[in-house]
Amino acid sequence: MEVKISAVIITRNEEEMIKGTLSSLSWVDEIIVVDQGSEDATRKIAREFGARVVVHEWKGAAKFAKARNIGAEQARGEWIIYVDADERVTKELRREIQNVIRGNTDYNFYAIPRENIIFGKVFKHGGFWPDYVKRLFRKKKLKKWQGELHEEPLVEGGMGYLKSPLRHLKHESLREMVEKTNMWSEIEADLMYKAGHPKMNIIRFMSAMIREFWHRMIRGMAFLDGPEGIIMAVYQVYSRFISYAKLWERQENESLYR
Repeated sequence: MEVKISAVIITRNEEEMIKGTLSSLSWVDEIIVVDQGSEDATRKIAREFGARVVVHEWKGAAKFAKARNIGAEQARGEWIIYVDADERVTKELRREIQNVIRGNTDYNFYAIPRENIIFGKVFKHGGFWPDYVKRLFRKKKLKKWQGELHEEPLVEGGMGYLKSPLRHLKHESLREMVEKTNMWSEIEADLMYKAGHPKMNIIRFMSAMIREFWHRMIRGMAFLDGPEGIIMAVYQVYSRFISYAKLWERQENESLYR
């Protein structure tokens, strides 16, 4: 059977979310789950849905590029769509993707707008919409994914933009968000330190916080999303502060990191 489009999902302990993701991808020709050491029923559920499971040893949060590359290597489709376990392909997006891969497109990959649902609410402001993510690729033109924290695809040719949204269900509580921020900020601070980021001082701290606040609350008008929008805008400022504070800590204790 000709495989026109393959879906790739990267997982780790996603038994609560994976069913919805797999259901929204029932129309693709094959589903590949690259599992990074799940200890719950994630793999079992994926196989029950007919997905092909590839086990990839957990390498930490900074190794998603490797997992995405494994997914591309395993995919047999002419096109590849990447979907995270907390994302859903809407009916409108499905139709648009099918039209793209059936037609004669000039683009080799596409950015898809992501509809972020946080605290049970669709966010339309604060920089959370349209939140384009690069997820649909003509396989032979996708060279590789690269980058440690925010992985980026290296693709031959031009990029198009789809109109229909990919639904993103951010189901974490504030407690879980803080725990995740603690993990990601360690990685971000380490990368900035290794890249030789200028010495942190009061001016750099203040300018970083002001820029983030401006982006979220003023330019992005996060307050239009109500209390939820204000909470998320302030939280993003906090998250940025933690990353730079950990960078400062490394710079102050350079001898410990050599």
